[in-house]
Amino acid sequence: MPHSHDHGCSHEASSSDHSPEMGIEYSLFQKIDMENLEVLNEESEGSGKTIFKPYEERLDFSKFVTSDADEELLINIPFTGNVKLKGIIIIGADDETHPKRLRIFKNRPKMTFDDTGCCPEQEFELNRDTNGTLEYATKVVTFSSVHHLSLHFPSNYGAESTKIYYIGLRGEFAEAHFHGVTICTYESRPNVSDHKNDLFDSVNKEVQ
Repeated sequence: MPHSHDHGCSHEASSSDHSPEMGIEYSLFQKIDMENLEVLNEESEGSGKTIFKPYEERLDFSKFVTSDADEELLINIPFTGNVKLKGIIIIGADDETHPKRLRIFKNRPKMTFDDTGCCPEQEFELNRDTNGTLEYATKVVTFSSVHHLSLHFPSNYGAESTKIYYIGLRGEFAEAHFHGVTICTYESRPNVSDHKNDLFDSVNKEVQ
């Protein structure tokens, strides 16, 4: 599916060391509803769930997901509460199977590839990262109340399939509160004019 993009973004990174606190920072995988997590176009059923793991196990390359029919992957991630997403780490191989782009959709459960033609909330050009040193900073205001996250990887660096070893999600979590009766007068559907097409708003930084 053809897309037009603005490539006028810059990637800045600085050298830094990993700290013990990073394991706590990237603990949102524990808040994923794994039973209902979906990975579309995965070669081996259930393999996509294995890439959401503790930060300390990010370099365990025995667990990975590979795309099947082509290079695209779509991951639907339901959370058990509300998440404020602050950053994402993507670990792949140092070859053409590493994903090249990431498109992030917020609160759109059960997405399929047919739904990916709409504009994502944020989009990144991905650099090859084999050890989890590069974080892609999300727009915190946009991703401040997320109960479902969809990650679309439309392309890689030229291989027939895409391979991902680890996806780290950094942010804050709040338990979902359910009330017996709630009367709302809010819009049930978002106003398109409120969601601008901000492609490639990518601010990269080295993980502390």
